[in-house]
Amino acid sequence: MTSDDVLNLFKERGALLQGHFKLTSGLHSDNYLQCALLFQYGCDGDRLGAELARSIKKQPMEKPITAVVTPAIGGIVVGYVIARALGIRAIFAERVDGKFFLRRGFVLAPGEEVIVAEDVITTGGSVREVATLVENSGAHVAGFAAVAERGTSDAQFPAPKHVLLRLPLVTYPPDNCLLCKQGIPLIKPGSRPEPVRKS
Repeated sequence: MTSDDVLNLFKERGALLQGHFKLTSGLHSDNYLQCALLFQYGCDGDRLGAELARSIKKQPMEKPITAVVTPAIGGIVVGYVIARALGIRAIFAERVDGKFFLRRGFVLAPGEEVIVAEDVITTGGSVREVATLVENSGAHVAGFAAVAERGTSDAQFPAPKHVLLRLPLVTYPPDNCLLCKQGIPLIKPGSRPEPVRKS
């Protein structure tokens, strides 16, 4: 799959949204990649997971990858489809009081080689937090993966990054957002619209 193929999938599934969105990072944007709309079609998920797995397999590694770890909720499905294509485990971390933890009996053994994955990377904050959790468990982050990376700058990580679509969508800090100044209602995807902040 080319990046154009992936972008066309987002468009065909109505998963490239336009409006005024509050991203997980806190930044605002006039576009939003809603992977949930894409992954509701299992065939699309399988194709994307297989493509990411293919890229990961090309990466030189000393030891085999044993797990894909993702942040909940957004990363759960992408972690599963990558793990299925690689024939390994998929586990996810959940926030408790603002911090990621492994729950539900999930554990990582010291020395395990892990891919940290996410559906969409904007600033990379969530995947970095999950990577810290992985390293603190004694496992090793061998790489990072995402269906898409949005934003005007390329997020840097301490291990190889595998991304199918790079889309330089514009983001705004909440205290200097052109969309807020235009009075466009702010939406946090997956929830009710939030009130527009007054400047």
